[in-house]
Amino acid sequence: MKKTLIYTVTCMIAFFFVTAVYSQDAKPWDIPAKYKAMKSTVKAGDADAMADGKMLWSKFCKSCHGSKGLGDGPKSAMLKTFPGDFSTAAFQKNTDGEIYYMSFIGRDEMPNFEKKVTSEADRWALVAYMRSMK
Repeated sequence: MKKTLIYTVTCMIAFFFVTAVYSQDAKPWDIPAKYKAMKSTVKAGDADAMADGKMLWSKFCKSCHGSKGLGDGPKSAMLKTFPGDFSTAAFQKNTDGEIYYMSFIGRDEMPNFEKKVTSEADRWALVAYMRSMK
């Protein structure tokens, strides 16, 4: 009985700790106007761009953001802030340029990817792929 009680209390403390960490809202992004105004160069339905975006997602994003962009990648548990759920209306309402900025300029735990994804076409392909995660 005593072991069960200790186990239960330990699980509850762990649950509340994890919930507290993930329930913290990340501070709003301060995105410069030039990025907010940027438009994607990828045409809707471009199969080649989507394939490129999916490949880039698997290589650079999946480990934190998960395979479907739900913020449940294997590295997400090590982060101080929730990496975001790209299927939400709140994420999808961002402009293409805002998604571009958040993805490639980054801040805090979101690293800068400008030197890893150097091609503008690849960057926009990745933005288009994130848009498909509705």
